[in-house]
Amino acid sequence: MSTSTTNPGLSPVRQSKLTRGQRPKWLIPVVGLVAVVAGAALAALIGFSVALWALFAAVIFLIAGPVAVGLIEGSRAGADSLMTFLVYAAFLLAVIPLISVIWTVLANGVPGLTSNMLLTSMNGITGFQDNKADAPGDVMGGAYHAIVGTVSITFWATLMSVPVGLLTAIYLVEYSQGGWLGKAITFFVDVMTGIPSIVAGLFAAALFGMIFGPSTRTGFVAAVALTVLMIPTVVKNTEEMLRIVPNELREASYALGVRKWRTIIKVVIPTAISGIASGVTLAIARVIGETAPLLVTAGFATAINWNTFSGWMTTLPTFIFYQIMNPTSPTNPDASLQRAWAAALILIIIVMLLNLVARLVAKAFAPKTAGR
Repeated sequence: MSTSTTNPGLSPVRQSKLTRGQRPKWLIPVVGLVAVVAGAALAALIGFSVALWALFAAVIFLIAGPVAVGLIEGSRAGADSLMTFLVYAAFLLAVIPLISVIWTVLANGVPGLTSNMLLTSMNGITGFQDNKADAPGDVMGGAYHAIVGTVSITFWATLMSVPVGLLTAIYLVEYSQGGWLGKAITFFVDVMTGIPSIVAGLFAAALFGMIFGPSTRTGFVAAVALTVLMIPTVVKNTEEMLRIVPNELREASYALGVRKWRTIIKVVIPTAISGIASGVTLAIARVIGETAPLLVTAGFATAINWNTFSGWMTTLPTFIFYQIMNPTSPTNPDASLQRAWAAALILIIIVMLLNLVARLVAKAFAPKTAGR
């Protein structure tokens, strides 16, 4: 009875060999706790701060954790633990700035997200009104005109860039077959991907300046500048999504006698629509926060302009720029700073809504499977 085991097929000696040299489950939490305490002590010796404390604790944990595992399970297990902890550390380093940005924008932007901010413009607002503002709710003027300008300019840029980018990607994947034209298009798309945004703005301003005069600044000119920036992103993302569509789907469609253009529309694009929608959203998010090209193409206005083809327009990025660089009241810049933070929060919300819309579109047009 004393030698009975849970598995009679294995001897007690064999079972002890299987369980020997394994780290206890409490080892890593204990090492982490020791690293936190030791990091706090070292940070206190130098000059305590949360950032310094976190840095010391992370370094101690990355050294002590793999060493402890290696002493118990061997050098290979220790090296594996080191790489695992480095991956976790890289993940935290990537997430912490994102959380910090979101928290900072929320903390500073929510107090300024008032009805004045959302429903009024800066038309007629001077430093006199800002000097009278004693609380966040008292700040007059808002970013309504900038919201209108952002939506309008981004809409026209998307309307022009998405069809061009989508058709270009279809040509590269389905028709070019490695020809010289396809290689040339790929080369120029790669070059356009890396051009500075201000160059796109100068190009659009020079183009319309030659046609309508050197002082031409409208929302449509800004939309053309953003189109130059959006097209490469749409082309590259759409091309990658079309290439991962299995060739078996195309061949099955051709075997049924379906023409190539109809196969692309009915089979290839619906299969890749989820990735295409994500790519378009990424392109929109890339240009919706641009400031430099809009300063030279759309100008800056304090009143609402609904006509994209005439007159200066303001977008949220340019609104933020001017509120910070040229506050309405130099002696009381807090009001302008509040508007800038609130506008930044609105811009983030718009990008989040665009991502949500992209997911809904991808889900609606994705090919139906047997389980759906």
